[in-house]
Amino acid sequence: MIRAIARESTYRFRATFRQRWTGYLTLVVLIGLVGGVALAAVAGARRTQSSFPAYLASTNPSDLQTFTEFDPISNTGYSASVDRAVSRVPGVARAVTVIGFDGTLQVLGHNRGTGVPGQAPPSVEGSPNGGYLTTDKVTVVQGRMARPDRMDEIVMSSGAAARYGLHIGSTLPVAFYTTAQVNAAFTGNPPSKPHLVVPFKLVGIIEAQIQVIEDDDAALGDQLAVVTPALTKRLESCCAYYSYEMLHLHGGGAHEADVASALNKVIPNLGPVAGTSTWAPFVTKAERTVRPEAVAIGLFGLIAALAALVINGQVIGRLVRRNSNDSAIVRALGAGPGMAMADGLVGVIGAVVAGSLLATAVAVALSPLAPFGPVRPVYPDRGVSFDWTVLGFGFVLFLVVLTATALLVAYRVAPHRLAAKARLPEGNPAWNRAASSAGLPPSAVLGLRSALGSGSARSAAPVRSALLGAVVAVVVIVTSITFGASLNALVSQPSLYGWNWDYALLAGFSGAENLPAAQTAALLDHDPAVAHWAGVYFESATLDRTGVPVLAMTPGAGVGPSMLSGHALAAPSQIVLGPATLAALHAHVGGTLTANVDGHARTLHVVGTATLPTIGGSGQPVMEMGSGAVMATSLFSATDRDQQGSPVPGPMAAFITVRPGVSQLAALHSLDHVTAVLNRPSDSDGPVGGVVGALRPAEIANYRTVGATPALLAAVLAAGAVGALGLTLVASVRQRRRQFAVLKALGFTRRQLAASVAWQSSVAAVIGVIVGVPIGVALGRFLWTLFARGISAVPHPFVPVASVLGVALGAIVFANLVALLPGRVAARTRTSLLLRAE
Repeated sequence: MIRAIARESTYRFRATFRQRWTGYLTLVVLIGLVGGVALAAVAGARRTQSSFPAYLASTNPSDLQTFTEFDPISNTGYSASVDRAVSRVPGVARAVTVIGFDGTLQVLGHNRGTGVPGQAPPSVEGSPNGGYLTTDKVTVVQGRMARPDRMDEIVMSSGAAARYGLHIGSTLPVAFYTTAQVNAAFTGNPPSKPHLVVPFKLVGIIEAQIQVIEDDDAALGDQLAVVTPALTKRLESCCAYYSYEMLHLHGGGAHEADVASALNKVIPNLGPVAGTSTWAPFVTKAERTVRPEAVAIGLFGLIAALAALVINGQVIGRLVRRNSNDSAIVRALGAGPGMAMADGLVGVIGAVVAGSLLATAVAVALSPLAPFGPVRPVYPDRGVSFDWTVLGFGFVLFLVVLTATALLVAYRVAPHRLAAKARLPEGNPAWNRAASSAGLPPSAVLGLRSALGSGSARSAAPVRSALLGAVVAVVVIVTSITFGASLNALVSQPSLYGWNWDYALLAGFSGAENLPAAQTAALLDHDPAVAHWAGVYFESATLDRTGVPVLAMTPGAGVGPSMLSGHALAAPSQIVLGPATLAALHAHVGGTLTANVDGHARTLHVVGTATLPTIGGSGQPVMEMGSGAVMATSLFSATDRDQQGSPVPGPMAAFITVRPGVSQLAALHSLDHVTAVLNRPSDSDGPVGGVVGALRPAEIANYRTVGATPALLAAVLAAGAVGALGLTLVASVRQRRRQFAVLKALGFTRRQLAASVAWQSSVAAVIGVIVGVPIGVALGRFLWTLFARGISAVPHPFVPVASVLGVALGAIVFANLVALLPGRVAARTRTSLLLRAE
C-alpha cells in the first residue's frame, strides 16, 4: 500500500511539476530566507554571548596577576630577586614581568589633547619578557605594534592618545627620572636633570582586555601606554615605580589558591595593592553586559522563526488547497483516501526539505555578521561560523513543523472529508446575525463572514491562522516598542541607573585622591548654581565576612543614590545595600548584619536597598548598580579616608545637584570655575580631576548596540505579518472564486466585491489590535521590569502611547493596502466561471 502511494505520488509530481514549480520555488525561497535569518540571529546571539571569553582566550591570558613591588610602600619599584622567587613558586609555569613608570616620568612640551574631565593620566608600562606581546596580548586597532628593539616607539589606547592630542606618527617627548630623584623631590630638594629623555613616536592605537567592555568610571582610570622591551630593560633597575607579574599556572586555575598562598610568603607586604587577581570578574562582568543584547538578538531570531513557520504555513496551505481539485479527480478515478491525500505532497515536502537546507546555508552565509556589540572590533575570528547546534535544531524544526502542516492541511482538504463536510448544514453564528441586523452593507457582512468563518468545502481558506498571525504580530510589535521605549528612558534618565544627581566633582586620578575639604565646601556652598551637594569616599568593608565596596557619606545628606526600597541612610548605625549584595549576604530590609571596618566589628541595621552608581576611585573597589553598600563616613578612620596622605584631606568626590532653572551650560561653567580655583598652582592640595556628568555602567554605555534591535525586530515581524495576511487574502480569493461569480451574477458590483476583501483584511487587523495591544503593553512592561531588576536598575517601564496608537492605526491602514490587489482580483471575477463549473 505504501509502495503504491509512493509510486503514484512520484508519478504525479513528475507530471505536474511544470505547472506547480513556481509555487515550490516560492516556498523554498521563503523558508530559506526568513528561516535563514532566524537561524543566523539565534546563532549570532550565542556567538555574541560567548564573544568575550573567545576574545580573551585569543590573548593568551595569564591565570593570576600579583603586584611584586610598589615604590611608595616598598621603596623600590622593581626587584629581580623577588621576581625570581615568584617564578620558582610551586605551580607557576611561567612568570611574565610588567614594570610601570607612571610616577617617575614627566611629559614634556605643551600637547593639548581632548581627554575627558576627571580622567587619570595613562599607565605607562612595559615588559622585558613578553607582557602585552605574547601574554595578555593587547589588540592593535590602528597602526602597528611597536618594534621590540626600538626604544623610541610607543603604542597607546585611544583615550591616552586623545589626552595628549596624538595621532599615528605624532611625537611625544617624555623625561624619565630615577626613583631616587623622585623621592628626593618629595623631600623638598629641587628637581634634577632627567635620567633619560625619549622622543616617543606613536605607532599604534591599542585596546587591552579590560577596555573592551568597561564602565565610564573605569575608562577614566585605565588608559594605557606600552613601551618596548628594549626601553623597559634600560629603565627597570633605576626608574621603575611599580611592577607586577602575569603568571601562567600548571593546570590553569586549578591550584590558584595554593599558589596565591605561596606568593604571600615571597612578596613584601604592599598594603592596599597586595593580593592576587584573575580575569574571572572581568569575564563575568562582560558576559552580564552583553547578555541583554544577546537576549534581544535571540528573541529576534525566535520571532523570525515563528514568522517563518506562520508565513510558510500559509504558503503550504495555499499550495495543498490548490491541488485539492486534482485530488478529487484522483479519488473519483478509484484512488483510496491515502493516495488522494498524498497527491501533490511530494513536491511540497521536497520544497520544505530544500528550503530547510537553504535556511542553514543562509545562516552560515550571514554568520560573519556576528558577534554583535562591543567585542566585535577585537574579536579574533569574524569569518564563517558553523553553530551545529542551532543549524541542526533549526533544520529539524522547519522540516518537522512544516511537513506536519502539509500533512494536516492535506488531511483537512482530502476529498472524502470535504464531501462529508459539504453535506453538513451551514450554521449561522451570532456575530453573523448581529452584523446583518445592524444594517451593515452586504460587502461588510461578506467580509466578516470570510474573516471569521471557516468556510465550507473547497472554499475554505486559512483564516484562523491569519487571525492568530495578526494577533501575534501586534503583540510582539507592541512588546518590542514598549521594551525599546523603556530602554531609551533608562539611558536618558541617569537616576534610573543610580546617578541620582547632576554632576560629580572628582579628586585627582579619577577620585583616588582627596579634595581639600574646607575649600571645596566653601566654594560649593556659595556657588549660585548648586542646590545640594554631598562629599563621598570610596571605601571597602567586610560585611558578614564578605568584602563589599562602600560609598561612604554623611547620613541625611541632601544627595544620595536612587532608593528601591526602605529609606536612605539616616544614622551611622544604618546601612543601605545594593539588591545583589543584599541577596548574596542573605540579608533583608529590617534585619542586621556585622560590618568589619578597620578591625572593629559593628552591628548595622539594613534600612533599604538602592540602585548604586557605578563609580569608585582609580584603584578602589568599584560599585555597580546592584553591588555595594552605603555607610556613614564616621565609621571609617581618618587614615582610611586619606590613603594618599594628603596634608589637607577631604572627600574623594562631591555629588552635586543644580538649582532648577539653571541651564547645563551655566552649571558646567560655574563648576569649572570651582575646579580652576582648586587647581591653582599655588594650591598644594591639587590637582582636582574635574567635573563629570553621568558615569554610565557598562550595560548602559553599550546600549546603542542593543537600542536598534527592538525596532528591527518590529519592522521584520511587521513585514512578515503583512506578507502572511496578503497570502491569506490571495488564497481566500482563489478559493472563493465560485462564490464571487455567484454574487456577481446576483447583482454584486465590482466595488462591492473589492470592498468585501477590504473588510475581511480590516477585521483581521482590528482583531489583532484589540487583542494584541493590551497583551503587548502588559507583556512589554512585565519583561522590562524583569530586565531592570535583573541589572538592579530602577524598574520604571515606559509605554509610548503615541507609538502604540500608531501601530494600531498602521495595522488597519496596511491591512487595507494589502487588500488592494486581492480585491482587484475578486472584482474581476467573471460570471462565466460559474457557468463553466456547472
